[in-house]
Amino acid sequence: MVADKNKIAELQEMPIEEKLRALYELQQVHSEIDKINILRGELPLEVQDLEDDIAGLHTRINNLQDEVKQLNVSISGKKSEINTAQNLIKKYQEQQNNVRNNREFESLAKEIEFQTLEIELCEKRIREFTAQITVKNSTIDEARGNLENRELEVKTKKEELSDITADTEKEEKNLKDKAAEIEQRIEPRLITAYKRIRSNARNGLAVVTVQRDACGGCYANIPPQRQLDIRSRKKVIVCEYCGRILIDNTEN
Repeated sequence: MVADKNKIAELQEMPIEEKLRALYELQQVHSEIDKINILRGELPLEVQDLEDDIAGLHTRINNLQDEVKQLNVSISGKKSEINTAQNLIKKYQEQQNNVRNNREFESLAKEIEFQTLEIELCEKRIREFTAQITVKNSTIDEARGNLENRELEVKTKKEELSDITADTEKEEKNLKDKAAEIEQRIEPRLITAYKRIRSNARNGLAVVTVQRDACGGCYANIPPQRQLDIRSRKKVIVCEYCGRILIDNTEN
């Protein structure tokens, strides 16, 4: 803890010119890393999107298959109800042969009619469930086709990304190691500010040079007196418009 405090105090006492030089050097290294990421392009995001699509398709297929299973269970239930109704009709018909009066016969006839309607309703439900199964199976087949295409596409993208990564992996590691080493020479407060500016900058530039009397990041004009202050390297100066850290062009 004491050693860390001493280290921070030492970095704080470093001349501004050295701080600016270290920040600019760090920016150059990070820009090289950015170039590697640009070379990879949108492949990592494309791979992630495809993997998300694949996961979604798997979930959709599983849900549809569960729904088909449930519909088949419902069909089996309706067939069982039909069988029960048919048995009841047979029973009532046999009872009609032994009735003692018209009232009993009519009562049994109503029961037979009711069970006949139940059978018709069950058969209608079975047709509806069967139609739903047909539609869902068609949707499953379509989803499986899309899944196959996505899996083939993600495989191709991953192979392409792997090839690019293999070509640049060593260089990127060396650059990251170099960036980490440079960061050790910069006080934490400046590193935090640098990273914040860099994360908000469209092109990842947190430290820029003055070019043709303008900010090298947003190209806003810089007054002559402010340019003199920048060239003096006595303090850290940021662009009034974009917030980037400004250094004079002789830092190149």
